[in-house]
Amino acid sequence: MTDRNLDTLFRLDGKVIIVTGATGLLGRKHAEAIAAYGGTPVLLDLNQDVLTTFANELNTKYSVSATGLSVDITNEQAISNSCIEIIEQYGKIDGLVNNAANNPKVEESSDKNFSRLENFPLNIWNDDIAVGLTGAFLCSKYYGEKIAQNPDGGSIVNISSDLGLIAPDQRLYKKDGIPENLQNVKPVTYSVVKTGLIGLTRYLATYWASQNVRCNALCPGGVENSQPEDFLQKVSIRIPMARLASKDEYQGTLLWMLSDASSYLNGAIIPVDGGRTAW
Repeated sequence: MTDRNLDTLFRLDGKVIIVTGATGLLGRKHAEAIAAYGGTPVLLDLNQDVLTTFANELNTKYSVSATGLSVDITNEQAISNSCIEIIEQYGKIDGLVNNAANNPKVEESSDKNFSRLENFPLNIWNDDIAVGLTGAFLCSKYYGEKIAQNPDGGSIVNISSDLGLIAPDQRLYKKDGIPENLQNVKPVTYSVVKTGLIGLTRYLATYWASQNVRCNALCPGGVENSQPEDFLQKVSIRIPMARLASKDEYQGTLLWMLSDASSYLNGAIIPVDGGRTAW
């Protein structure tokens, strides 16, 4: 490789990068970082009006040509069709951020807590796996193939979690005065999806490596987002840096992983969690 200009090492100029779950809390921050560093974010989510508004905001603020597409990433034909549309519009795909995931929503009952493993509904299991894991597989299958066709390859980043590396500490969710069988827990699907993404990362890292397609996993810790104060106190004492992340603290790592600054990074599982997984 020739000597590189350190001034532009983290730039994404000319790169077309797909972000799934692009209108969620972290998805928006991923897309903003890409646009701020000259990349062209292709925003995938479900609500077309929200996507269009967000794409217009990015285009106005950063002078890019972002677009938003309503795509159900659990639908293989929808992904195939969107891939054709993206190639027709931009001519290539340089990167993919597999960010989409369900926030498990379970029904409430006075005599059962459906977040608990023994009560967890099969339909919610199927939905969560479909979005978080099957969706990442399908996006990698179609968009990743296009990345592999680029002369310079590209980068796939799977957004896993520190809970893909360690088990959830269910003590964080306990409340006084509630029987054990009614206590809230972190649902099983979150751990399964985020751990599965790490396996997918390692598979993809070797699959297209000869075509210079790199795949790495970013494992964020928790993000402060108006949680109750008692929860913040309980989780903070379990983190060496004694706090949750702000929602923009993952942008630098993502830029590094998508840019030429990480050109020899492949198959890496990167926790950005304030040191939580070091304990």
